Amino acid sequence: MTAAIVGVGAALPERVVPNEHFERIGASPEWIVKRTGIRERRFLAPEGRLADLAVAAAEQALRGSGRTAASIRHVVVATITPDRVTPGVSVEVAARLGLPQAVAFDLHAACAGFVYGLDHAAALIETGRAEAVLVCGADALTRITDHEDRGTAVLLADGAGAAVVADVPGAPEPCFSLGSDGEQIPLLYADREDRKLRMDGREVFDHAVEKMSAATREVLARRSLTCEDLDLFVAHQANARIVRAVGKEVGLPPERLYLNVHRVANTSAASIPLGLTHAREEGLLDGPKLLGLAAFGAGITWGAGVIGWRPGAGSGSGSVSETGSETGSGSVDREAGT
Repeated sequence: MTAAIVGVGAALPERVVPNEHFERIGASPEWIVKRTGIRERRFLAPEGRLADLAVAAAEQALRGSGRTAASIRHVVVATITPDRVTPGVSVEVAARLGLPQAVAFDLHAACAGFVYGLDHAAALIETGRAEAVLVCGADALTRITDHEDRGTAVLLADGAGAAVVADVPGAPEPCFSLGSDGEQIPLLYADREDRKLRMDGREVFDHAVEKMSAATREVLARRSLTCEDLDLFVAHQANARIVRAVGKEVGLPPERLYLNVHRVANTSAASIPLGLTHAREEGLLDGPKLLGLAAFGAGITWGAGVIGWRPGAGSGSGSVSETGSETGSGSVDREAGT
């Protein structure tokens, strides 16, 4: 039993928020681009529901995989910003997909959550306990953003992405390396009283590059691979400078390093599946591929992996969905609040 990704999907809120929105807190568009590579991001409306984005992304991933929802018995949603305290987003996603009896749970590993979820899905498939698993990353980081803090507000955004992981005979064997270090909690956290993300940007940058690079080198070594063997490397899109630094550290050819942070910003657990979906739309996943993935988040948590991409029967159709209760489809809101 060999696990591979056979379908991906993504959904974004309709409201586009450009860099000009942050001039009111002293962040010029040019400064944001220079420091982060971000040019715009999406905000979910205050009344918007994260589950709507997760369901739209999951439906698209299923269509792309060529599989029916009935083949899915496990639903994992990585998120730190659920719609309710309980139950989690996953049980609603499963029910709305027509899977009321599915094993469903939310996974809390911050921005590394999607990679953690992929490792779990691969283990289920490799042990014969599942035929196919739906892994979704969904976050509305604007719910826990201090919109007056220039150091974090310009970075954070909302979105959802999903992947169907299934047994594919002949696919390359996946491999993952995950880790955490709770002693570094003060670097990036949100507490119960304040409920806003607080970050030591310089320290987070250094730790993110170090941990993602080391984990990537580990999985490559364990599989006797080099960066040249990877067709595409999709890291958590927190900051373009971090992603490029990881690529340089591990010796990745620049043309195989995927970046879409300029259009979506940091969407936490949704970041990697959003990147995979955009890469598919751009023709970068037009056949069997070997993918490298890496992420870093609050906790601190991190992970990296290599896994095969084997496009399903419906993978050539569909594009990132735009979902939300805002008026207008994809319209730019230059004066929008949060």
